[in-house]
Amino acid sequence: MSSAVSQTWYMTQRQLVVFARQPAYAIITLIQPVIWLFLFGNLFKKVVELGGFGTTSYLDYLVPGVVVMSALSSNMWAGMSTLDEIQRGTLNRFLTTPVSRAALMNGNVVNNALITALQSLIIVLLGLLGGADYPGGVGGVAVLIIAAVLLGTVFGALSNALGMLVRERESIIGINTFLLLPLTFLSSAFMAPSQMPSWMRHIADFNPLNWAMTAGRSAMSGHPDWGVVAGRGGALLALAVVAVWLSIRTFRSYQRSV
Repeated sequence: MSSAVSQTWYMTQRQLVVFARQPAYAIITLIQPVIWLFLFGNLFKKVVELGGFGTTSYLDYLVPGVVVMSALSSNMWAGMSTLDEIQRGTLNRFLTTPVSRAALMNGNVVNNALITALQSLIIVLLGLLGGADYPGGVGGVAVLIIAAVLLGTVFGALSNALGMLVRERESIIGINTFLLLPLTFLSSAFMAPSQMPSWMRHIADFNPLNWAMTAGRSAMSGHPDWGVVAGRGGALLALAVVAVWLSIRTFRSYQRSV
């Protein structure tokens, strides 16, 4: 176990070096969250007058949604990195080494988790600078970031599995484009559940994106419902474990095919 952990960290460091050498990438990935925060935040700021948002500031409501949406959109493309390594032959060369097969997959997942945590923290700070208030304090923010990381792990691991299965960029782009907007709008990202049509509200109850938002918003409120936080967080954790297991299984199938 200790060997697998150390090998996973080595593979993670390898990915982090690439990220560190491309600081422009970090800035580019924050452009869309900034647009969501300050363009949508100002455009729809009066929507809280409809009620059901639990706050009088739409920005307060929007920040957790933007954090979670950013985690989703960035991790859905993890399979592209895996596909690049397959096409360059890098992954196949690693197969000739004694490195743990789980480490080969999980290094990418851990790297994305660390980047997601950093991006989430920056978005929270930007919201704070914009006037958002977080009654739940540091603990609430920590829960939101953990929820975003778990959600990112789910979709990052599934994206890795998808990359090894389809092995085509166009397929990954098509599937991600198809899923991103439905997952976003069939959640409480922009609108309070009480203001959503009943059928959308029922679908949102089964949407992992909404689980992360609900857990984060509750933890960051002045009176957190820790039962809701634990329930949604536990569901995300279980789903993340299954997704990582599935990606490792898919990798072993890929290994047998080469």
